[in-house]
Amino acid sequence: MTSNLKQIPLTCSGHTRPVVFLDFSDVVESGYFLISACKDGNPMLRQGDTGDWIGTFLGHKGAVWGVALNNNATLAASGAADFTGKVWNALTGVELHSFQHKHIVKTVSFDATSENLVTGSNEKMLRVFNLHNSQIDPEIYTGHTGTVKRAIFCRNDKCIISAAEDKTVRLWDRLTGKEVQRIDFPSNPNSLEISADKKVLTVASGSTVSFWEIDSLKKIKEIKVPTICYSASLHPEKHCFVFGGEDFKMYKYDYITGNEIESFKGHFGPVHSVRFSPDGELYASGSEDGTLRLWQTTVGKTYGLWKCTEPGELNNSISSPREVHAN
Repeated sequence: MTSNLKQIPLTCSGHTRPVVFLDFSDVVESGYFLISACKDGNPMLRQGDTGDWIGTFLGHKGAVWGVALNNNATLAASGAADFTGKVWNALTGVELHSFQHKHIVKTVSFDATSENLVTGSNEKMLRVFNLHNSQIDPEIYTGHTGTVKRAIFCRNDKCIISAAEDKTVRLWDRLTGKEVQRIDFPSNPNSLEISADKKVLTVASGSTVSFWEIDSLKKIKEIKVPTICYSASLHPEKHCFVFGGEDFKMYKYDYITGNEIESFKGHFGPVHSVRFSPDGELYASGSEDGTLRLWQTTVGKTYGLWKCTEPGELNNSISSPREVHAN
């Protein structure tokens, strides 16, 4: 089942080095938003449905590896090679917190209440910072034997799930601070994502995409894919998933059958991050080529900057960043 219309992405320029991670907010009154992490050290905020540039968070002195938006897009977070995790006012661009680490911060994520931030680093540990009382010592979680690549709150924020370069995904109980479950993989898990309904964990590892029940960490299914997969994202309604990786291509697969729906060369370098928008109408990709791109879930639908003027005809355009930064 492939579309007769050609997929025409919106290409968002402005970064000068590889784009390594993306995160969407939830849908709020003014739409939804997208933040990008880039090795140029300048995380950017965009309007999620159009890719239009809103502002750049200035302050890091090294490559930014991880970014996050809280649910209502009032806060942004970033983790960088300058050994800091920063929290920003997403409306003004003002830096609110800077949390010092002893090595490169690879991942940041908010809890559902926006009261806590989890970070993971090359120190092989997780930290949870209280944003209402940033002076108190963070919660510490140790046990990984490799760089932590991703950490996310789960199970109503009572737990944290993390992936590291020790070929494991681990679940941590925040009440005890202890590891309570772990999944071993044949190769390093490259990405973690929790579904919109908080029930399914998506893991990209090697040339597979696997899906797991959040409540039990039992495997639902595992699908072999034709590239080393760096990132995968499940549609909010769970009928399809997208992924990208080493071979520069974008793929969309049927979640139920595991069959390919479509694939196409999407970038001029490996695809590091893919994410569905909260409404499921599009998905975003970030690449080694320094761009992020927005793709239609249903090709040819009038949405955002995609204007389907006549059957089979699709026009779009997108603005580049202005020379003005949020500060």
